[in-house]
Amino acid sequence: METEIINNLDNPKHLEKMYRENHNAFKREFNRIYEKIKEHKTALIWNERLNYGSDEISWGSNKELFFVIITAFIAGCIAKIPHFTNISEDYFYPRNISFIVFPALAAYFAWKQKNGIKPLVVISCAVLLSVLYINFLPANYESDTLLLACIHLPLFMWAILGFAFTGGDFKNLNKRLDFLRYNGDLVVMTAIILIAGGLMTGITMGLFELIKIRIEDFYFKYVVIWGVAAAPIIGTYLVRSNPQLVSKVSPIIAKVFSPLVLTTLVIYLSAIIYSGKDPYNDREFLLIFNVLLIGVMAIILFSVAETKNSNSKIGTVILFALSAVTIVVNGIALSAIVFRISEWGITPNRIAVLGGNVLILTNLLIVSYRLFRTFKNVKEVNSAEKSIASFLPVYAIWTIIVVFVFPLIFGFK
Repeated sequence: METEIINNLDNPKHLEKMYRENHNAFKREFNRIYEKIKEHKTALIWNERLNYGSDEISWGSNKELFFVIITAFIAGCIAKIPHFTNISEDYFYPRNISFIVFPALAAYFAWKQKNGIKPLVVISCAVLLSVLYINFLPANYESDTLLLACIHLPLFMWAILGFAFTGGDFKNLNKRLDFLRYNGDLVVMTAIILIAGGLMTGITMGLFELIKIRIEDFYFKYVVIWGVAAAPIIGTYLVRSNPQLVSKVSPIIAKVFSPLVLTTLVIYLSAIIYSGKDPYNDREFLLIFNVLLIGVMAIILFSVAETKNSNSKIGTVILFALSAVTIVVNGIALSAIVFRISEWGITPNRIAVLGGNVLILTNLLIVSYRLFRTFKNVKEVNSAEKSIASFLPVYAIWTIIVVFVFPLIFGFK
């Protein structure tokens, strides 16, 4: 896109077309090359258009705000289904928690971006079939495949959200990367909203306690649940209407946490050796090991996605070291899973963890290779980004297999 922008500075129509196809990617690439082209009058105009700052918070149109409020209300109603019906909470929430927020977010992007009828049909069918499928699975609480399906279904819904975000154009790597950045911004904004909500809850409880009125049950049933369900939707609305709010926060968080996580991970691996912990025979320890692996992988994904905007060699070195250490962690976890399968046989849990570890290891190796090449050629950061974006469908396919195929091939056990 960088070359295309430079070559079309005298072609305003094509620049406008590029901007409308992908606002965020165009702005990011334009700002990165602006110093090279700022002598051109067209570049000056686009710079003012893209980067004009305002101290005011944009609340969008009344129509959009109304849509967000209705969507948030519906999400809260879905969260309250066990309280409105005789459905057990233990039955409802493990199976349906992902349907509280993800369909609402997908609906927002489908409406906001005017995706057209085909993506809307795909999204609607995927959500509807998922609802029917997960709720008609046998209610066997000892079933490993049911547990796996409930754990992986939110990941499938996340993939559906990505499809809605990209407007059905999931082949576009730039849009996939924008989706990753959106997730980072959403986490930050949602955390701020929840913290503010928590403070408001504490103050409200304290005020009513002073006048000897207990509202805990009512407040948690009708305010907190709706608030938690609405937080990601309101957060999405704010970050999409005001990208300046947290667009600079996510890169800072990534830069700060990458070296901290690297240091913690090295110390943790040393402590494992010192303590004599054995992931090969300790199932709970292996589970925590894999949760750690997924968390570190997420940090690497978001950090690499933001590294492109920085020319710091140190940041790239830290990310490469972090990915290399994570490969070691992944290797230990993978060998432990293979050992347990060889010793005690195949189970749905072991196969699911094995598949997830293989995918993460493959992705990490590709990202590490691209980061290593960055030491010689800074532009290879683009390849590291694309290697992350190109792997997202692979995770989605594995998630589909675990959710929809595992219960069938393992006889719902």
